[in-house]
Amino acid sequence: MRFFQRAAIGALLLAPGLVAAQDMLQGVDLSQPAYSQAELTRADVEAAVKAGKADFSGKSLNGLDLSGLDLSGVNFRAARLNKARLAGATLDKAILDQAWLMQADLTGASLKGAQAFAAQMQKLRGDGADFSGARVAGDLTGASLRKARFNGANLSADMKNQSMGLMRAVLRSAALEGAQFVGANLMSADLRFAHAAEANFTDANLMNADAAGADFSGATFKGAMVKDLDLDSAQIDAAAETVLSSAQHLDRARRQ
Repeated sequence: MRFFQRAAIGALLLAPGLVAAQDMLQGVDLSQPAYSQAELTRADVEAAVKAGKADFSGKSLNGLDLSGLDLSGVNFRAARLNKARLAGATLDKAILDQAWLMQADLTGASLKGAQAFAAQMQKLRGDGADFSGARVAGDLTGASLRKARFNGANLSADMKNQSMGLMRAVLRSAALEGAQFVGANLMSADLRFAHAAEANFTDANLMNADAAGADFSGATFKGAMVKDLDLDSAQIDAAAETVLSSAQHLDRARRQ
């Protein structure tokens, strides 16, 4: 266990701005046991939850099969869950700040009201997952989030700690087909090259978001705030031009 702790501390020292900046991968060796192995078993996790002592902050749970478990409100701050299987798990109001969930499977999981600030979730599988009301300011580059729900979620940039690095939801090249963002706050979020066909952004705040190269074919923007939303080379429906009139580079968007 001491090795895992030393490795985690070493990664913090090697990666400048790890806590607040989003380039957390700089200097981190993901082949280390701390990022590729587990120091606990599923039985250990279940026992801790049953005993009411479920605090896994800083723990290495990489690759564990935790699918279907009720982990509501559990503290996973700075935990490492790379390639963990959490399909169908309940993580409502769980704390996932600074957690590592790279290539984790959250298919159909519930994360309503969860906190995921400065989390590393590249290539996460979260099709059909429910992030409604969650605070998500982490890196979801290349994630699969088809038909996921982010209704009322806050994915906006944190403007308070810019000296430490701009934190926001990064959905670059993410699969968002049919995803729901009703009433979500995506102000200054990174949606570059996102695949958001048929996504629902009704009443969402997309001001200052960067959606260059994104695919919004068939997407709904009714009531959305889109001032300075960057649509350079984005795919949009011609019928959506009116509601997107205050976006940036609308003249450079591709119509279908």
